[in-house]
Amino acid sequence: MKKLSLILLFLFTVSLVKAEKNNIYDHELKLTNGKKLELSSLKGKAFMIVNIATRCGYTGQLDDLEKLYKKYKDKGFNIVGVPSNDFGGQTPEGNKEVAKFCRLKYGATFPIAEKTVVTGSDKPALFKELTQSGGEISWNFEKFLISKNGTLLKRFKSGDEPFSKSLVQAVEQALK
Repeated sequence: MKKLSLILLFLFTVSLVKAEKNNIYDHELKLTNGKKLELSSLKGKAFMIVNIATRCGYTGQLDDLEKLYKKYKDKGFNIVGVPSNDFGGQTPEGNKEVAKFCRLKYGATFPIAEKTVVTGSDKPALFKELTQSGGEISWNFEKFLISKNGTLLKRFKSGDEPFSKSLVQAVEQALK
């Protein structure tokens, strides 16, 4: 009985330690160029994760997202686009085609991840963490602003334009 108690205590302690380590920097995204982006490489930088689409009414935001990225990247800001086909099949292309579209049509130079499920039970741990407090992503181009220390600062809905006053202020505050 004593052995069983010790084993259970050990397993409980290990699970607590694992839970404490589950933060934004524990995740990685596979990029469309085949490389991995370990979010731990963004420690000390503010960044925004945006679920993007190629055939959505909000797709034009890619242009302003690129401008926002260029405006603040030298101050330690990054954007990561994460294509998803979860909403109305609005990203039917393959990964390389999505990247080509974003780069050629909108000049996107920020990292573009491979297509990812961002809703439901199949979404990866990163999106489970991002949506833990605010609920499921409701449409394309939701934006998650992450602080320099890896905490979710603010979530912006699809209709929140990249150069809206509230989004720009939040980015500038995150960079301080």
